[in-house]
Amino acid sequence: MLKALAVLGLIALPGTALAQSAQCRLPSQIARPDIEGPTAKEPKRVLPIGSYTLALSWSPQFCSTARGNKHALQCGGKAGRFGFTLHGLWPDGFGKEWPQYCRAADLVPREVIRANLCTTPSVQLIQHEWAKHGTCMTTRPELYFNLSRAFYQSMRYPDMTVLAATKNLTVGKFAEAFARANKGLRADMLRVTTTRGNWLSEVWLCMDRAMEYTRCPAHQGGAAPTSLLRIEPGPRIAYTRPAISAPRSARPAVTPARKPTLILDLDPKVQPLANSSEP
Repeated sequence: MLKALAVLGLIALPGTALAQSAQCRLPSQIARPDIEGPTAKEPKRVLPIGSYTLALSWSPQFCSTARGNKHALQCGGKAGRFGFTLHGLWPDGFGKEWPQYCRAADLVPREVIRANLCTTPSVQLIQHEWAKHGTCMTTRPELYFNLSRAFYQSMRYPDMTVLAATKNLTVGKFAEAFARANKGLRADMLRVTTTRGNWLSEVWLCMDRAMEYTRCPAHQGGAAPTSLLRIEPGPRIAYTRPAISAPRSARPAVTPARKPTLILDLDPKVQPLANSSEP
């Protein structure tokens, strides 16, 4: 069993966003997702977990190309407007392959879906993340999503409005700005992915087996630091900016965001804890 996550205090830095939903209004009725499982192209792989990736999506870019009612919850505007959303918490292997679809996944309970829709505004994506990734980490979907959401809520973000208007912005400069917003994070601990035209798509944060942020492996991919980066403008998110003129002692105290202590209920038959080659 993985050790309990230590309580971690992260102090919000000046000019960083505390949340990434400008608004979030959940619908009265939650759609029922479709069951997902392994396919010929996406087979079941039960492998030891060697590291993790926390994947965050830049919603304005996703919604700029989304079509139809399939993504109405995230992109239609009635449920709110979003900045970075949680794509998922992914277990990685010890090499280029990763575990996936480790066990058959039932439907995620409706109350668990509702608790996570402001973080991941897609019912089907929540089901997908549980089926593909969560089943390789725990036998209970609420534990997987509580853990994923805790990491997501601990993140801080640079002023994306300013960055979107920055001329000749590079992937490297964006990564440095993102890292500066988070205490202890370095630019080499994240990867930036882009769509055609160099538009920001996602930020992947690399974590070791103890779920501490670490340098990303070379095979993680991502856009080259020297590449130009374009950012689809998004909603203005509330930022915390202490008054520069006020003495430090007079500034209001900032309550740290904390990751709750969680213990994953791992099934040894599903998730081998040793670095073995057994299926």
